[in-house]
This record gives sequence, structure tokens and C-alpha cells, in this order.
Amino acid sequence: MIVPGLTLDAGFVLIVLGASFIPIAITLAILRHRAFDIDRIINRTVSYAIVSAFLGGTFALIIVLPTSLLGAGRDSPWTVAVATLAAAALFRPVRNLVRDAVDRRFNRSRYDAVRTIESFASRLREEIDIDALTGELANVVFRTMQPSRVSLWMSPRAGRSDKP
Repeated sequence: MIVPGLTLDAGFVLIVLGASFIPIAITLAILRHRAFDIDRIINRTVSYAIVSAFLGGTFALIIVLPTSLLGAGRDSPWTVAVATLAAAALFRPVRNLVRDAVDRRFNRSRYDAVRTIESFASRLREEIDIDALTGELANVVFRTMQPSRVSLWMSPRAGRSDKP
């Protein structure tokens, strides 16, 4: 007996010891499988945890609100159907908003790269000069991918039209 009034049985000790080995097992798995890019997994875990909590709360609110206002005391199939449809309809927009917010906060390089490519795509629609486009494309590739060197090869027919 370690503490007066507290007895430890073998099952409890095994559970505590087993739970203490979980972080060690995770560390070994990351090192063994070279999963050093774990920040992406963590970002997605945080995103989906937030989305699940929001949609679960929305579902519960849609179920609880009519029953508390009407005082029926039981869930009708219609409220369950409406809550399910609302949660399903909100999933994709909420997931995109949360993913963007998490990326903006924790994965800034990916967020900046996406914004740079979107900006280049909008300028691409307006630009006609092929030399300006090649320079801009090389610049965008350098800023988003950060390679040691950037070069662009163009076919001899690039920029030409077969129409008279």
C-alpha cells in the first residue's frame, strides 16, 4: 500500500505502465518510418478536431433547441434529419475555413505559397508578353518551391500562333 486507503492491483499497474509507453512507441515509430513531416499530420488533426467539435455542436443545437422550445421532451425524426442534413451541408465549407485558418497560423509557408500561386494565376490572365510571363513564372517557382536554381525551357513554337 503506497497511500493509506489506496490499494493497487496488478491490472491498474499494467494499465498505467502500458499508457506510459504510448509516447515512447509514437517516438520510435516516427523515427523508424522517418515521419519527420509530422507537422502536416498535426495540422490536419487539429483541423478535423475543430471541425468535428463545431459540427457536433451544431448537430446538438439543432436537436436540443426545438425540443426545449416546444417542450416535447423527445426527439422527432424530422429534427434528427434536419440536424444531419445541416451538419452534412456545413462540413465542406467549415473544413475549408478551418484548414485555411490552421494553415495560416501553423503552416505559413504553405499558406504563402498558395497565395503566391493564386496571385500569379490572376496576373496570368491579363499578361500577353511571353518574356514577362517567363520571368514572372520563374519568380513564382523560386518563391514557392525555393529551389537552388530556376530555369525555364520553352519550345520554339511557344508564343506563336498557326493562324494567319
